[in-house]
Amino acid sequence: LNQNMEDNTGVKKADITVGSGGLITPGQTVGVNYVLKLSDGTLIQDSKVVNNNQPFSFVYGAGQLIPGWEMGIEGMRVGGKRVITIPPELGYGAQAVGPIPANSTLIFEIEVVSAQAPTN
Repeated sequence: LNQNMEDNTGVKKADITVGSGGLITPGQTVGVNYVLKLSDGTLIQDSKVVNNNQPFSFVYGAGQLIPGWEMGIEGMRVGGKRVITIPPELGYGAQAVGPIPANSTLIFEIEVVSAQAPTN
């Protein structure tokens, strides 16, 4: 891991690979592969398994994701890989969601595979 960065939100970011592609910016449709684990190492989800090896896509900055994810990917570039650790209050909080227990710290390993500007 290249660097450990923690902002005042409590989200921890550690780059594995800094991408050489473009910087992701709000409004872009971003494609990522990710693995979600709990702090005890329990594997919750692997996007490649869930999405038939297709990247998971979302509009960055549009509030489609939990707050900690948007904070965690800030500053990433296409081709970059980062581990982000999200405290419960920026994840799902006191709510259990599927296999994720209430008050869970979430650990995502995220790889940005694409970013496209809006077409309109």
